[in-house]
Amino acid sequence: MIPVPAAIQRFPWKLIALLTAITGFGILVLYSAAGGHWSPWALQQSLRYLVFLGMALVIGRMSLRLFEDFAYLAYIGVAIMLLGVEILGFVGGGAQRWLDLGFMKLQPSELMKVAVVVALARFYAQLPPGSTRSWTALWPALVLIGIPAVLVLLQPDLGTTLAICASGVVVMFAAGLPFWWFGSVAIAGAAALPILFSMLHDYQQRRVLIFLDPESDPLGAGYHISQSKIAIGSGGIGGKGFLNGSQSHLDYLPEGHTDFIFATMAEEWGLIGGIALLFGFYLLLRWSTRVALNARTRFGQLTATGLTMTIFFYIAINLMMVMGMAPVVGIPLPLFSYGGSSMLTVMACVGIVLAIENDAKKGAGRVR
Repeated sequence: MIPVPAAIQRFPWKLIALLTAITGFGILVLYSAAGGHWSPWALQQSLRYLVFLGMALVIGRMSLRLFEDFAYLAYIGVAIMLLGVEILGFVGGGAQRWLDLGFMKLQPSELMKVAVVVALARFYAQLPPGSTRSWTALWPALVLIGIPAVLVLLQPDLGTTLAICASGVVVMFAAGLPFWWFGSVAIAGAAALPILFSMLHDYQQRRVLIFLDPESDPLGAGYHISQSKIAIGSGGIGGKGFLNGSQSHLDYLPEGHTDFIFATMAEEWGLIGGIALLFGFYLLLRWSTRVALNARTRFGQLTATGLTMTIFFYIAINLMMVMGMAPVVGIPLPLFSYGGSSMLTVMACVGIVLAIENDAKKGAGRVR
């Protein structure tokens, strides 16, 4: 029997197969959404995946200490890019959120979801455990979260702002900050909802009102949600079949290749396709959760926990949005929706978690 080289054994084949299965399914949906053509979405998404997969594998081989040492520098770099968006940003869909790099339009706010987690993880990893109940454990974290939150809110992008805040709060919670702090903020936030609502842009207010009563304007502000529900419901158990989705092919479903791609998939693949996709996401989250539980260092634990929840927020918010359970906030479905910035962010999360897993394996090897 021919021995298998150790380098091949250590290669994350199962993870690669899982990522390829999820992304490959999405590419099939993009191919169908374009009427059975590789252009303009499926081919470009395929090339992006190959590039970003290679990037994730390279990141996974890096020393975890490198991410800890450069955590603040990466955070500052992404914050500068957010400032660049305000000055030189590309405008699309009525919002200024992208930097035009030529080969792709980069959305720095997506990268900030990763940068804020890594920066907070380093901060709390260096903080003495007994200091987590003091003011010094709170105000630096609020600054690290608040700066990008304000910059992203100015674009305006409420959905990404909430996602950045949520990812940061998860790291704070995992670091052991007092639970009553979070409860107090939640109560204060609930009391301030009327004021916060009045500060939203008109289109954001309409989205919230439509979420509460989607039938009040089915051909206007509620069109996205109404058509999404029709597409999902018409798919039934087994779907209409590959290339047979009428809602997306006849352009009834807006953004059927990006934010509402789950509805496009559900129309053609039905409940069976939806369950298969959710199972794939479950396996991905289970893997990253295990890495967080088995991490060798506090920095690794906090980073893996924060990045796991970042991916979870992508999935949960998008699915709730397309099913009418949350306002439309423009959060893509990870590895499935067409787009370079979101795939870059998710694959960066995967790469860093993979580096944490490899670090734990090296530590276990030294112990033995």
